[in-house]
Amino acid sequence: MGKGLYAARKLKSDSKNFRWADGDYARRALNLDVKADPLGGAPQARGIALEKVGIEAKQPNSAIRKCIRLQLIKNGKQISAFCPGDGAVNFIDEHDEVIVERIGGRMGGAMGDIPGVRWKVIAVNNVNLRQMVLGKKEKPVR
Repeated sequence: MGKGLYAARKLKSDSKNFRWADGDYARRALNLDVKADPLGGAPQARGIALEKVGIEAKQPNSAIRKCIRLQLIKNGKQISAFCPGDGAVNFIDEHDEVIVERIGGRMGGAMGDIPGVRWKVIAVNNVNLRQMVLGKKEKPVR
């Protein structure tokens, strides 16, 4: 490592190059997390519901978590999204427009005992899903 009077250029270029050894820096600099993200870094996205699926909970729980498969409008990617609430999946039909957001698992992963599901439904046909489950709003007829 240079320690001379005019070694600043070498020190600067070395520190630039060595930063690439840090995995977090490389992921950030190359935008890898945004590229791998189906939503493309956005907090929410719209999609079209394709089918309802039941996903079995991980051990030690035994339940069937109600989810839907949907296709994102912005890029055509297909993802699974959890429907939170008792009977919430009954408000979603095929070809409905849904809005999804992150489910809040650590490091952007799945939450709790739902394997491979990283998103949750928050609205159906621009009506809040939680309010429909609570009976405060009705699903609009298209």
